[in-house]
Amino acid sequence: MASVPQALPAAGTTGPVVRPGPPAIARVRRRRRPSGEPPPLPRQLRASGKWWLALSGAVVLAWVVVVVTGTIRYFDVADTRVLQAFAELRTPLGTDLARAAGVLATERALHVMWLANLVMLVAFRRWRHLFVWFGVVLVVVNVAALTATTLQRPRPFEVELLGTWSGFSMPSLPMTVLAAFLVSTVYALVPPGRKRTIGKWVVCGLIVVTALSRLYLAQDHPSGIVAGVVLGVAAPLAAFRLLTPNSVYPVRYSRGRPAHLDVSGERGDAIVRALQDQLGLLATDVTPHGLAGSGGSTPLRITVKAHPSTGEGESCVFGKLYAITHVRSDRWYKLGRTLLYGRLEDEKPFHSVRRLVQYEDYILRLFWEASLPVPHPLGIVEITPEREYLLVTEFIAGAQEAGDAEIDDAVIDQGLAAVRRMWDIGMAHRDIKPANLLVRDGDLFLIDSAFAEVRPSPWRQAVDLANMMLVLALRTDAARVYARARRQFTDEEIAEAFAATRGLTMPTQLRRMLRQQGRDLHADFLRLLPFQLPPVHIQRWTWRRFGLTAVTVAAAGVAAVVTVGLLGSPL
Repeated sequence: MASVPQALPAAGTTGPVVRPGPPAIARVRRRRRPSGEPPPLPRQLRASGKWWLALSGAVVLAWVVVVVTGTIRYFDVADTRVLQAFAELRTPLGTDLARAAGVLATERALHVMWLANLVMLVAFRRWRHLFVWFGVVLVVVNVAALTATTLQRPRPFEVELLGTWSGFSMPSLPMTVLAAFLVSTVYALVPPGRKRTIGKWVVCGLIVVTALSRLYLAQDHPSGIVAGVVLGVAAPLAAFRLLTPNSVYPVRYSRGRPAHLDVSGERGDAIVRALQDQLGLLATDVTPHGLAGSGGSTPLRITVKAHPSTGEGESCVFGKLYAITHVRSDRWYKLGRTLLYGRLEDEKPFHSVRRLVQYEDYILRLFWEASLPVPHPLGIVEITPEREYLLVTEFIAGAQEAGDAEIDDAVIDQGLAAVRRMWDIGMAHRDIKPANLLVRDGDLFLIDSAFAEVRPSPWRQAVDLANMMLVLALRTDAARVYARARRQFTDEEIAEAFAATRGLTMPTQLRRMLRQQGRDLHADFLRLLPFQLPPVHIQRWTWRRFGLTAVTVAAAGVAAVVTVGLLGSPL
């Protein structure tokens, strides 16, 4: 067990406040995963996905063979015999029914389906599914159109064609697009499980009915329909299973944040197995904890077996589950901040979830070694290589968030001393808010160091001080916090902090709680200052900011043009 450093001495006390060490946890021998063994939570295309991809590969291979050998006439003869058999069954009533049954493959119906999917995905803010769906449609439409133009197979002959048609017939472009739309709709809008299974059978029925309609009307060759359906099903099936797996991007209609992953089922089992193999912890339960205050990860309370010397059966550790989704969200978040703020932020996005977790673990250990009141770091657990990792730390049992806890002078001094200590070691927390300050038995703990920065700008350090004072004043008042702050900071430092801080530099939770209380604590602190410094402007234009803005605007324009062009393209 690592040694436990002491907390910072609180101003006005006779000695340092000793923090309890991390709970005694039972450990077992760690197991190294042998080479070639799948990780606890592997990415799987599943058997059906592999089967559809193999089938699409067989279709492509058949196209190549036909083009090279010139054996298309054999397909023409076989297809014609099938269409002639359907033609013999035609009746006036049957023709009307066939026209009605094939309405889904018409140009207007496909455009309506396109717009309906677009509106629903945007309305539910399912951006990942929207981008994958948009990419799948572009790929499928262009590949099918290019193949049809290359093969140049004419429409069926020796059989009367009923209904409208255009272009070449291998593969059937309407059936290809219809299959892609329907499968994409199921994976993007229908929750996994029984509902999605029913949706797949409904899609299968719609495709079969539409295909029979087009065969009855002789609008397509049988082989063209089969090839189109295989391409239209295989592409979205593989794309959605690989790029939007249910375990990472679940389709749900609850109010939960997208950053909060489901830790039941396969993922929960994978976490338990990985904790035992990689950290030697015997976990018995994994449950979400404190989701309301976390928007960039999935915080977990993990129940583990306690050390026999404690006489207790169970103990708890804290886990932060990070996935590739959080890295991508971090990139967009920092891009937006760069566009809004400019050079003062000087933020660089993480390029992998592994680096993100390594960085937070590194910062946490720096804080711990500097005797800052932070949870004891316990290690990193790999759930899926380069996709999901779990950061494990001490669990501060029985603690309350600063927005709900009783704040006395000792707690105020500890919070201000933590900021002073970060200034001394050249670091900044950068996310000081009520959810990241915990109070237990009069001791304050600083958590969530994911946004912390080494050697930050003086502006960033000043913002930390102002946010700490605002959080501590939520449960007290500005005058009391200001009086305690003058024991550790000069009036000039405090004035600089509130000159650098305004609404945009405060965490969202802090701004929300200030609005709920109806108090303008920022103005209260400004009135207490003996003098005020000019506001620090955070809007700074640089060539990098200008270039990113131009590229963002251009990309949005191109996406709009492509969308309009695709909507207007004939099928």
